[in-house]
Amino acid sequence: MSIVKEFREFAMRGNVIDLAVGVVIGAAFGKIVSSLVGDIVMPLLGKAVGGVSFNELGTSLGTAPDGSEVVLKWGAFAQTIFDFTVIALALFLAIKAINRMKRPEAPPAAPPAPPRNEVLLEEIRDLLKKG
Repeated sequence: MSIVKEFREFAMRGNVIDLAVGVVIGAAFGKIVSSLVGDIVMPLLGKAVGGVSFNELGTSLGTAPDGSEVVLKWGAFAQTIFDFTVIALALFLAIKAINRMKRPEAPPAAPPAPPRNEVLLEEIRDLLKKG
């Protein structure tokens, strides 16, 4: 089997294509949620706590040898954690809604009743044991 044919079979499997679609949709969904957090939620939260921009929060650690200031940007880190939390919550809710829309599986069918002659033979057997 040639490498090209083997690669084509691998790439055309359903799982690979589903994964590719999931990655593309996930990237787009991540951008939407990041915009929601960065452009709507964080400005409102910053306004509520006194006009603070979380991206600008940090602690100065001194100066670097080249004279520039070294800053520990914990505000940007906090915003990234908040982004992650909102994205995780949104994905959880989306998956929960998708799972709710799926039809529940039908309960397993009851086994068929035994034929009438078997039932009669079992009754005769039971009567003979009693008596």
